[in-house]
Amino acid sequence: MFERGSIFPPVEHKKRIERYRENKKLFVGEHYDVFERVQNLPSDSVYISTNLAGLICKKSADFLFGETPTFSAGKKSDSVEQERLDKWVSDNNLPMLLEKSATGNAFRGDSFFKIRWGQKWGGKVPEEYDPFRVIIEVQNPKYVFPETAETDASMIEAYHIAYPTIVKGRKGEDWILHVESHYPNKIVYRKFEMTPFNGILDEVTEWKIIGEIKSAYREVETGVPFPLVVHVPNYATDDSWEGIDDLSEHKPLFDELNRRLTAIATILDKHADPAIAVPTGVLGEDEYGNPTFIVGRDKVFEVMGKDDVIPQYITWNGQLQAAFDEIDRITEMILVNAEIPAVALGKGDSGTSGSSGLAIKFRMNSLLAKINRKRQYYDKGLKELFLICQLLEKAKLGSKANYELFDVKIHFKDGLPKDDAELANIMNVRTGGKPTISQKTALMLLDDLTEEQAEAELQRMEEEADKENEKTESMFANPSIFQTPLKNAEDEAEDVENQNNVNNEGNGDE
Repeated sequence: MFERGSIFPPVEHKKRIERYRENKKLFVGEHYDVFERVQNLPSDSVYISTNLAGLICKKSADFLFGETPTFSAGKKSDSVEQERLDKWVSDNNLPMLLEKSATGNAFRGDSFFKIRWGQKWGGKVPEEYDPFRVIIEVQNPKYVFPETAETDASMIEAYHIAYPTIVKGRKGEDWILHVESHYPNKIVYRKFEMTPFNGILDEVTEWKIIGEIKSAYREVETGVPFPLVVHVPNYATDDSWEGIDDLSEHKPLFDELNRRLTAIATILDKHADPAIAVPTGVLGEDEYGNPTFIVGRDKVFEVMGKDDVIPQYITWNGQLQAAFDEIDRITEMILVNAEIPAVALGKGDSGTSGSSGLAIKFRMNSLLAKINRKRQYYDKGLKELFLICQLLEKAKLGSKANYELFDVKIHFKDGLPKDDAELANIMNVRTGGKPTISQKTALMLLDDLTEEQAEAELQRMEEEADKENEKTESMFANPSIFQTPLKNAEDEAEDVENQNNVNNEGNGDE
């Protein structure tokens, strides 16, 4: 793949990298560079676009990793295995890495994770602040060139990470290609000299390799029987390792939608300052009797028939309502093809007032099915990633890594708000009113507590309950506080007499 006289990037990867470049521009909203600039239109021409491409990618990433998944080693929360797993997640800020990976995966179709042993700052920070550890990084897919098995195009046997750099040479600036080849048990590092020969808009896109720098060749044993790179496709087929992105299939509709918006803007701009028609003889004339106006400059011209023409602006009914209807249809078609229902965007008939959580979930079925499809690839890739983390740490630390290999269980969340009352009613009906979860589990789920925090909360609840029981017991031990004092005979006779007096006074008033 990398030898003297060959082209970089390799010819068989050129189309894939070009797709990455175009889709990245669509994602960030630079639609003009993708659809119009290739047609050599003037740069000052009107071009209006709407960034539905960015919306499609961000929705997928939000529902996939908007809520952080739970990573479990299948052991107790205070076990060595769980502590190591939590350490890898926190040290590498894995939730944010996964969000970035899912976003890039949506518009590229491929995502790569590289695992290495080292310092994050590469020795620039003292080791006491930046110790050697397992580091997980998201690798830019346009610099990754997989090597597949001869009998299975979907199976990757080696990963070549290659990127060009500029260095100062004897005759000015030279291009150097750095190649990092990941194989089972080892990494091979090489460097090549290159010369650029093709580019787009002052950006070099292709180079020719003119020779290898032999002194830069070196091999590093990893002690891990797998390459230290993990590929996670957006989704894929069985005849290629390449993933399929979420944008390429919609490019014709993106282009058509932008053209309709641009046409409407052009019509409105033209008729924002229309010309006016006036009868002949109204405008001034020169010494030869010719009108002294210029239509393009003065926006006015004369017409024949002074008695028949009323001054009026020249406008054209561009049937804009039909254009807006077409925009609505194109937008709807894009969202249907992208498996994004209106309820996910708050668009159209998407009100949720009075709807149950289950009803909303059913209306989100197409998007949830899409997310589940992506989730299967991330589940497989992350389990492979954590296995490599364990093997690499054991290879570097030896007996200090005092834990057995374990399978990581990943609990993904669907990104939808939960209707707790509805879930409680369903559980109550299905179990005949019996408890379905323990108090500890309920606290962990509702308040997002760890097992230790939930146990401490339960202990405080028991202490408060014991205090209440002590108060109740002390009250029943002294029953006199519940009894009303009995009146003696004289007090009762006085009460009867007072009541008779009140009755007699009432009769007298009558």
